[in-house]
Amino acid sequence: MFLFSVLLFFVVTCFCAWLLLFPAGRDVVAQSMAALGRRIGHQVRGGVRQAGGLGREAGGSLRRTLAFVKRRYPLLLAASVLLTVPPMLALMLSGRGMLSGYDSDTQAINDQIAGLLQGEQLTAPAPLPPPAFTTAEVTLVRPMLDSANRNWQLLDPAYAQRLLLVLRIMKERHGYDMAILEGYRSPERQNALADAGPSVTNARAFQSYHQFGLAADCAFLRDGKLVISEKDPWAMRGYQLYGAAAEAAGLTWGGRWSMMDFGHTELRVPGTVKK
Repeated sequence: MFLFSVLLFFVVTCFCAWLLLFPAGRDVVAQSMAALGRRIGHQVRGGVRQAGGLGREAGGSLRRTLAFVKRRYPLLLAASVLLTVPPMLALMLSGRGMLSGYDSDTQAINDQIAGLLQGEQLTAPAPLPPPAFTTAEVTLVRPMLDSANRNWQLLDPAYAQRLLLVLRIMKERHGYDMAILEGYRSPERQNALADAGPSVTNARAFQSYHQFGLAADCAFLRDGKLVISEKDPWAMRGYQLYGAAAEAAGLTWGGRWSMMDFGHTELRVPGTVKK
């Protein structure tokens, strides 16, 4: 559906540009419409000779309509663009980034994961030293990370337990050490990140589960250093395993969004984020 909407938008835009920029194109369209009107008029007159007067009147009305369209085509064309472009843009952008968090769907929890969640209460790992978040490699991928909050105590307890279980699975089953990059995010920071551009986030204050302690961003540790970029094949494989484990724990994984956020997970609670 998304690809069809993009293709339709492209075709309509090209057609409108052709009409606006090339007078010959407008003449072709006008002549085609006039020919169609004459053909319809002939068929009407030939098919219903008993209503010849009515047919002539209909043909005249059609010709007058075509003449009006020919005279007012710039206004009509602008109106059609205004009516079609905004809905298409809304459709194209509806699934992007954090705004998809408006969906109220929840992930089903894997039975084995559900059993583990009923067991011991997992504890948060020791925090990484602050310099780990300010290296050149990290700031290139995630600017403004040095001021992010990584306090596990500010996360919703149910979400925190699921995320800790996912990190344990990543370590014990797949051999990936992981660390939290950012958990709770204040409304002021959310707006600051949104002001940085759509490549960072589309969500403003209280449009993200981060403001409710129901979301976090995580990355991998290799040789004591954070590895965030999915361009690293080792990290990309880890993100795929991480997404599968997160979804098995009933979390939503940002790697499935149109604006993919591979390290992001959230626990969706209907009615939490505002639209």
